[in-house]
Amino acid sequence: MLMNFPENRTLIISLRKLKYHVSRAAIYEFEDVISACDSVDLLELDYHPGLFKVTNNLSNQALHFSKINRHLNPLPGRKIKIEKEYEVLFFFSQSIKDILALNSVKGWRSKCKFAICWMDEIWEKDIDKYRNHLSLLDQFDAIFMNFSSSLHEVQKLLKKPCYPIHYGVDALAFTSPQVPIRSIDMLSIGRRSSVTHESMVELADTGDFFYVYDTLNGLNMKCYKYHRSLYKNLLKRSNFVLVNKAKFDLLGTSNPQEEVGPRFFEGAASGAIMVGYTPVCQPFQENFDWPDAVIEIPFDCPNIGEVLQDLKSQAERLESIRRNSMVNALLRHDWVYRWEYILTTCGVDSLPILSKRKAHLQDVSQGLSS
Repeated sequence: MLMNFPENRTLIISLRKLKYHVSRAAIYEFEDVISACDSVDLLELDYHPGLFKVTNNLSNQALHFSKINRHLNPLPGRKIKIEKEYEVLFFFSQSIKDILALNSVKGWRSKCKFAICWMDEIWEKDIDKYRNHLSLLDQFDAIFMNFSSSLHEVQKLLKKPCYPIHYGVDALAFTSPQVPIRSIDMLSIGRRSSVTHESMVELADTGDFFYVYDTLNGLNMKCYKYHRSLYKNLLKRSNFVLVNKAKFDLLGTSNPQEEVGPRFFEGAASGAIMVGYTPVCQPFQENFDWPDAVIEIPFDCPNIGEVLQDLKSQAERLESIRRNSMVNALLRHDWVYRWEYILTTCGVDSLPILSKRKAHLQDVSQGLSS
């Protein structure tokens, strides 16, 4: 099929004006990095926030009972038409329930030569439950998945190419060649052990220990860029950061699946010493294979204060960990490498501007290594 591509060859369909949960900030950051190293038109779907929550839930509930998935639109009354032709369409689906939003975009498949989806969070135990949702993915030429244990079953269901991919980070934003003063002793964001947490709260209340952690239930962002900026600056000013396997509190006899969450990539890029409970899976071993990438502690660690005090006495070791983590993030885990991998896998050439970002990452890493 002969197609005439516009000056911007890539179309990204983004949910940044529909979905504000903090877990999506990294996704929108990835879209921004793609926009900076490719020629991109960014289509931001939007709708009345209050209504969308209702219409999205109703549409997704209906899909459980109906195979007529092409007609369920979570944005009723909204139909966007793609007029241009594109070489690449990219859609990041963090939740399986995101996919229905594409039904509000007319021509997204016919106007794009390569349709690519990154399917983020789909647990193997939920695949059968969401068969009707997953069937919408059959319109894509390639599907990339970071939940490695789910990939085979999704590929078998769809009979479409599914490729493993790993999370990433804007390493240029999260890494500081001129390391700021690390005035925060421990940063803990998201799920955590109550035992370890209580121990650190006591340290903060009774001693010289600055512990920064979540205190609110609300998890929606007002602005993802501000949220991301605050998060990266907290990380860059932290001595230690608590990390855990993805959704660790959902694991158990009914869900033994272990996956790598984004905080490992973000922690590495910041140079904060990662302390925590790591996933037992091949992707973790492949991506964090340098010495002391994560200092392992028990999930419940009541003596966390003693552990940290012992680590603080090993200045040379900590400096080596910080440097190795930042260099590995710059050379392996920046989002640009994920985009390059996606394009290469799909047989699409990258643009010269992508090579410029890689060269910049190389330069920054050399400054840290010297």
